[in-house]
Formats: sequence, structure tokens, C-alpha cells
Amino acid sequence: MPGGSGETVNVSSGGVLFAADRRLEIGETIEYTIAFPARPGAPESTDLHCLGKVLRYEGAIANTERDVKVYIMAATIERHEFVRS
Repeated sequence: MPGGSGETVNVSSGGVLFAADRRLEIGETIEYTIAFPARPGAPESTDLHCLGKVLRYEGAIANTERDVKVYIMAATIERHEFVRS
């Protein structure tokens, strides 16, 4: 499966709403990482590595800053692991 990039819009205990550079199929299994900044004074940051499925497609919007289209989708968090970097 090809990789891509995206940005988290909202996250909860059961899922994530995100904007991505390509549209994914509903039901598609995805592996993704949510990067959290390091706490002030902490030597490392923590990332949340997840496995889930695409639940729904909300639509596409233009990102005028980058002159691209982004796709808004929601996915489950079926498995997760915190990873320090």
C-alpha cells in the first residue's frame, strides 16, 4: 500500500478525524502515526502508532496555502502503541 501524509483534525479514544493528501476507501485498513510534541523539559517526544479502518469520507476541500486538495476522513483506532522518539 502506498504511503501518504495527513493532519489530525480530532482524536478520541475510539477514532480519528483527519485530512489526507489522497482519498482512502471506506473499510480500508490503515496504519498511521499521530505525532505529539515533547513536553517542555522532556528529552523526547511520544508518538501514537495506530492500526484501524476507514469509517467514512466527509468530503474534499481546497488547501489554498499549499494549493492542493485534501480529503477529510474518519478512521477507527483498533490497536495502538505509544512510541518514544
